[in-house]
Amino acid sequence: MEKEEEEKKVALPINCPSCSARIPAEALQRNLKVCPKCQHHFSLNARERIDLMVDNGSFQEFDADLSSFNLLDFPGYQEKLEKAQELSGSREAIITGLATVDGHKLVLGVMESSFMMASMGSVVGEKVCRAVEQAMELSCPLLICSCSGGARMQEGMVALMQMAKTSAVLGKFNQAGLLYISLLTHPTTGGVSASFASLADIILAEPGALIGFAGPRVIKQTIGQQLPPRFQRSEFLLEHGMIDLLVERSQLKETLSSLLGLHQEG
Repeated sequence: MEKEEEEKKVALPINCPSCSARIPAEALQRNLKVCPKCQHHFSLNARERIDLMVDNGSFQEFDADLSSFNLLDFPGYQEKLEKAQELSGSREAIITGLATVDGHKLVLGVMESSFMMASMGSVVGEKVCRAVEQAMELSCPLLICSCSGGARMQEGMVALMQMAKTSAVLGKFNQAGLLYISLLTHPTTGGVSASFASLADIILAEPGALIGFAGPRVIKQTIGQQLPPRFQRSEFLLEHGMIDLLVERSQLKETLSSLLGLHQEG
């Protein structure tokens, strides 16, 4: 009975938050969770995004056993972690591993939005650093797909320190002459946008993604001025030179394959 009810839920049409089109669930899945009418990109979980980008069966996960704990005895944090693990099916807000894209080897990290809005705590920072170090050890490119609400407040200064920690190890990666590609998805904000997400050689973004440190409402309230249309959206950042390329989800694997191929030839 529970299985039948779950299947009914999955089969229900979904309203697009951008154009209000009513989309059959199966059609949305076939279209990679992109609205066929307005091209709004719905969220993908980390496993879905990995399957979208890499060669079938090539992904080998790193550090799957790492998970956060309530190091500051923050009230209710342990319960939030347990709920996030149950909801997302992941032990932490990022999954890292080794894979191939059309035969090109790379290390990748993909953030999980359903785990406390992919907030960055000590374990997220540690897994990013370990992934960078693995890429250096293997002398292969690095890809990190970001989506985040920022640093995890329940870990206080420890979470904020991950900005410096990840930036430092990426400095070593850059000195080693290796390729780092960053993919920004909706939303990429706070400490993640101000650290490893913005330090890549090539920065890609999905259409319509909110990207920035503070949110537009906070900025507007702070400066008391009307912000430009689509402020902090990926299209706005592309126009102002903050990212290198907008990539439709259907073109993502092909784009990555081209970039990795060019790097290999170089």
